[in-house]
Amino acid sequence: DWRGYLAEASDGSHEERLLQGLVIAGAWRGMDREELFRRTEEFVAKIDSWAICDAFCGAYKAADGGLRDAVWEFVRPYFEREGEYELRFAAVMALSHYCDEAHAGEAFAYFDRIRSQAYYVRMAVAWAVSIYYIKMPERTMEYLRDCALDDWTYNKALQKITESTRVSRETKEQIRGMKRKQEGRNRE
Repeated sequence: DWRGYLAEASDGSHEERLLQGLVIAGAWRGMDREELFRRTEEFVAKIDSWAICDAFCGAYKAADGGLRDAVWEFVRPYFEREGEYELRFAAVMALSHYCDEAHAGEAFAYFDRIRSQAYYVRMAVAWAVSIYYIKMPERTMEYLRDCALDDWTYNKALQKITESTRVSRETKEQIRGMKRKQEGRNRE
């Protein structure tokens, strides 16, 4: 009775909020699109940690199923929000479910427009860029050569790429050489 649980669920602890997110993400086949997106929107407003955000996004399998396009349409406006976890939700959904050629250009454009200084937003964008690099190195390298990420996020993305075990030693050296020297300067 997942609906009964969600109707009575408490937001009193990290674990309770996490469980709500996992139930919403897992019960998507039992909801119509409107209910899923309403419940998702209500839940995203409750996210208050990177752990809850990332677990929810990873479990959100509706993005991999028959609602794939509809979920992307739902996620897109979150890239324009200002809240730390709303923006993180968008970036983590992109890296978890839309890291492909069909969505890369749009995702990169969204990453470039994010101007949040919030740590968990910047880390999510850096992580996303690194995952895009692992899956689409040439396309992501083109993006990195002319992106509008702030210096900190850009350099963190490079660091995360070089920490991957799926990147060759030679490529890691090339990536390290791309580091921006004037951290703190925003490219706009």
